[in-house]
Amino acid sequence: VPAPIPAHATADPPAAEDTPLARRITLPRLATIAGVAAVLYLGQEVFLPLAIAMLLAFALSPAVTAFRKRGVPLTASVLAVAFMAFAAIAVFSLVVASQLSSLARDLPSFQTNILTKLEDLKDEGGGGLMGRLTDMAGAINAEIGEALPADSPEQAGTQSPAAKQPPMQVELVERQSPLDMLVNLVAPIISPIATTGLVIVVVIFMLLEREELRDRFIRLIGSNDLHRTTQVLEEAGSRVANYLLIQLLVNVIYAVPIGIGLWLIGVPNALLWGLLTLVLRFVPYIGSILSAAFPLFLAFAVSPDWQALLWTAALFVVVELATSNIIEPWLYGSRTGVSPLAIIVAAIFWTWIWGPLGLVLSTPLTVCLVVLGRHIPQFELFDILFGDEPVLAPQARLYQRWLAGDALESTFRAEEALEEAWLADYYRETGLPALMLAQADWARGVLTTTQEERLAQTALAMVTDLASVAEDERTEAEAEAEPDTTPRRILCFGGRSGLDDVSAAMLAQVL
Repeated sequence: VPAPIPAHATADPPAAEDTPLARRITLPRLATIAGVAAVLYLGQEVFLPLAIAMLLAFALSPAVTAFRKRGVPLTASVLAVAFMAFAAIAVFSLVVASQLSSLARDLPSFQTNILTKLEDLKDEGGGGLMGRLTDMAGAINAEIGEALPADSPEQAGTQSPAAKQPPMQVELVERQSPLDMLVNLVAPIISPIATTGLVIVVVIFMLLEREELRDRFIRLIGSNDLHRTTQVLEEAGSRVANYLLIQLLVNVIYAVPIGIGLWLIGVPNALLWGLLTLVLRFVPYIGSILSAAFPLFLAFAVSPDWQALLWTAALFVVVELATSNIIEPWLYGSRTGVSPLAIIVAAIFWTWIWGPLGLVLSTPLTVCLVVLGRHIPQFELFDILFGDEPVLAPQARLYQRWLAGDALESTFRAEEALEEAWLADYYRETGLPALMLAQADWARGVLTTTQEERLAQTALAMVTDLASVAEDERTEAEAEAEPDTTPRRILCFGGRSGLDDVSAAMLAQVL
């Protein structure tokens, strides 16, 4: 018979006030988030350079601090660090541009190898998918041939005799004033240069006014507790900077063997693919796949046989496995503090907001939000949504699984906890508190009889599944204890409800 419901506890639902305001997702809060997203989308030309500048300032801050500790003045430290960083970025960009130009000139020379391999596959496979791929490659080859100059060797080899007649050139001339022509010519060049200059200036001033910016931020979020707020900001800033620098180091460690390996294999423009791999590794999960796609295609196109393709695939697989399983766990425990699903969602969101650059910046920006949410109450919502730490207490998670009737997940979570705890400790710290939560809901009248019965059955199923753990602990205890031949029998039974039966089963198992 279920326990009677106290008259004084039947009408009160769970108090909403138990949840802090910062953790609630209310309609005004959702409207605010949507408004911020719209502003970020519409103001891309303003906020994207600011985001890049903020991340660069976080990454360069430790270097400025190191110069300051050696007695270098603040202005000189900031200018020196900024000059070295942006000089490295400029060299990187020039090398990538030159390599891309070289690759564009060499691409037509790979047509013959691609068509030969596809024809061989078509002959072996007898049509089907390979036939369609061969036809598509032939069409692409014809398009490339038409785009080449009439007197080029590639054009001569791909055109039919009738197609070798020079086409009639038609040129459309639109009347423009000299001012319009100058604007159309200069604007595409000035825009990226102006954006780059803006980023450099913002980074320099952010580094120069770090202390002033920190004081203003403290004034905004909590000047009443200066000690706690200052400590939180220092920890948050150091964690973001460490993440960015460690991720850059991991990417360099990943890109160097890729570039050297591609050069030894004979893939064209190995330096280009090594540099692009360094950048694309900032993209979560798919970055490694994107960085491998073009080298694999070139390995397929550059050689008449299949060895280059197989060696390139093996290179990426080996480097990825070594980096993911050895380098990353060694440097930062293979954790960013962001859940895997949140990383994917953040990548989609930032790509929609800011395009390809948003995809590259998605993980660093999300890590910044999670770190702020973990330490600053006003941003706690981001830690709850995107963080990788459990947001419910162990007993609450267990009770929720019981309510859902999920005995398998309940047992799995219990076995995870029992890897580091004894069965008796788990029941005392998690199992019994979960039963107390159920009893409290039953006493308030929010747990129906049907729910209580299903919950008790699920909990009993979990206790039964843990019998093997109890047996292992008993065997271990008997091996260490003095032999005792005195027989004992203890009878455990529940009281008024199925929840009492579960507690009795836990007690009997532990005994």
